[in-house]
Amino acid sequence: MTPQAKLIFAISLLLGTTIVISSNHWVTIWAGLEINTLAILPLIAKSHHPRAIEAATKYFLTQATASTLLLFSATTNAWYTGQWDITQLTHPTACLILTSALAMKLGLAPFHFWFPEVLQGSSLTTALILSTAMKFPPMTLLLITSPSLNPTLLTSMAILSAALGGWMGLNQTQIRKILAFSSISHLGWMVIIVSYNPKLTLLNFYLYALMTTTVFLTLNVIKTSKLSTLMTTWTKTPALSAMLMLTLLSLAGLPPFTGFLPKWFIIQELTNQNMAPAATAIALLSLLGLFFYLRLAYCATITLPPHTTNHMKQWHTNSPTSITIAILTTTSIMLLPISPMILTTI
Repeated sequence: MTPQAKLIFAISLLLGTTIVISSNHWVTIWAGLEINTLAILPLIAKSHHPRAIEAATKYFLTQATASTLLLFSATTNAWYTGQWDITQLTHPTACLILTSALAMKLGLAPFHFWFPEVLQGSSLTTALILSTAMKFPPMTLLLITSPSLNPTLLTSMAILSAALGGWMGLNQTQIRKILAFSSISHLGWMVIIVSYNPKLTLLNFYLYALMTTTVFLTLNVIKTSKLSTLMTTWTKTPALSAMLMLTLLSLAGLPPFTGFLPKWFIIQELTNQNMAPAATAIALLSLLGLFFYLRLAYCATITLPPHTTNHMKQWHTNSPTSITIAILTTTSIMLLPISPMILTTI
């Protein structure tokens, strides 16, 4: 793909996202989402591998269905209330359809089926865009419409996402699929709190995007997409592998890393809202995710392959680590001490 084509698609992605987050009319929001979908499709399919074409097709069909549902929801609401404004969503059927549409856009259970397959068929860079930037427009819509949506339904979907994201990631060997199930699990944490404190959802999304970006960029540098090759990369870039381990533990939500911060705030807020059972359930389900993060961290640094592998050890490289990865890794690990300052802004 030529640089000019990449530039056009990148500008289209920015344009689509900007239209969605700055509009208050349902038709312009729908148009922005469509621009986003059409801009990312060539990036998914650019390798011309059958797996990439399959991923692009699955992505297109799912997003087209979600956009149709979103437009149907807006039309239903306009039919009954005469309002096309995004904040005037009052009809219960329209709210239910919109919840389904946003869940499908985000990859929230039970509409998560497409996400791991699409990520597996994409390159690491495209997978990074799909996991972070492409989640931002539907997440914005979820935040704006959250007062109209059913909190019980959102809580149920959130706990289901945390459960499925944890269970289905346990037996994966492909790192992109593991990170896809990790994304589904994190979405559960974001959605469970959106009706009660949308700012916490936004904080969780920002920190998740920060940590996921760090992991994907690191994997892109060490050219790794499977657990078996991750085992042999410590010889190539030992310092980067060590930082990858710490970032993965942060993504798992272990203290004293950055990833613990949103989980701590969310559990605290759920307890204040008299939702201790939901807080207990989602906290226990995050232990499932912790298992596969530990497995990744173990493969990255702590273990040698237990048997003769087909992968040759790679030469140690003395090339300096990118300054971007260095800054992202530092923030992915060390933001917990400033949590009192973050708390004052929420």
